[in-house]
Amino acid sequence: MNTMKISSKMKKALNDQVGLEASASNSYLAMASWCEVTGYEGAASYFYAQSDEERTHMLKIVHYLNDMGANATIPATKAPATTYKSLETILKTALKNEQLVTKAIHKMVELSQKDKDHSTYAFLEWFVNEQVQEETKFETLLQKFDLIGRDKLAINEIDKLLATQATAAEPAA
Repeated sequence: MNTMKISSKMKKALNDQVGLEASASNSYLAMASWCEVTGYEGAASYFYAQSDEERTHMLKIVHYLNDMGANATIPATKAPATTYKSLETILKTALKNEQLVTKAIHKMVELSQKDKDHSTYAFLEWFVNEQVQEETKFETLLQKFDLIGRDKLAINEIDKLLATQATAAEPAA
């Protein structure tokens, strides 16, 4: 049994983050499902891809915890919402989710600095950059409603845009 290479405070923070990423993945999965049933094919593909991405983030943290001898804890997650008012509401919710994740990651970065935990600091750097991209992505998408509008035609355009972004996000086979 190898000894733990991170503080118990950091272990708890990282395990909490596993929970956050799992919830985000489930939340995006529920959004994707709603979009699919509602007829927003582009948005559905986009959010299915987002859901996969969050699960990948979760696994990254699980592996890191285990590598550091701080066994990862796999959490139960609260059931996400299943109905949404509109595509715009979904994107606003997604942005709020990402902002929550960003705040948690920044807190861990501060903790790693306080602990002089250089390994975790370096590990978290990827997440810091990733969150900047995630938030910008949703902010830009939300801007489209102000630019294009909120009528059926505009929403159809935004759905098409989401479709192209979903394919761009898919990893190459």
